[in-house]
Amino acid sequence: MKISTRLISELKNITHENIQFAETLLNKADSELNFRISAESWSVLECLEHLNRYGNFYIPEINDRTATSKFPSKTEFSPGILGDYFAKSMLPKENLNKMKTFKSMNPINSKLDKNVVEVFINQQNQLLTLLEKSSLVDLEKTKTSVSISKLIKLKLGDTLRFVVYHNLRHIKQAENILRSA
Repeated sequence: MKISTRLISELKNITHENIQFAETLLNKADSELNFRISAESWSVLECLEHLNRYGNFYIPEINDRTATSKFPSKTEFSPGILGDYFAKSMLPKENLNKMKTFKSMNPINSKLDKNVVEVFINQQNQLLTLLEKSSLVDLEKTKTSVSISKLIKLKLGDTLRFVVYHNLRHIKQAENILRSA
């Protein structure tokens, strides 16, 4: 991936699709949104709550970094090795591979309602604004912390890819759950 404007456009398109899907959930019954395929699997609301928890970290982090970046935008973006690995590992595959999540990010057995969907939509709209702001800074030189360690820094472009691909992954998971309900 070389062109930053193409990257930002791709991430915005995915985010718009995620919002559209989430808006359809507002018309579903809470029982359908809390349905689980198995006792160990997540419901649709738990998928979104998981994303909201990550959004609580990444949205302020991206906002702070874009607001304080001293590096103006340039036309090219080349992913970093670690950031590219993290981002690509989040992309949904044919059969979603299971991944362990941190206990603090695991919403299983939480009592959830449609407020989770509204929070998700709000966060996705904030993310769209941040994607727009990110197009004004250098996606390579502007660095962000990651949720697993403040010591690890990724290129802003890789962080944006990770966040949007992670959202997409769990939206696909939620779609699969609805099909099974």
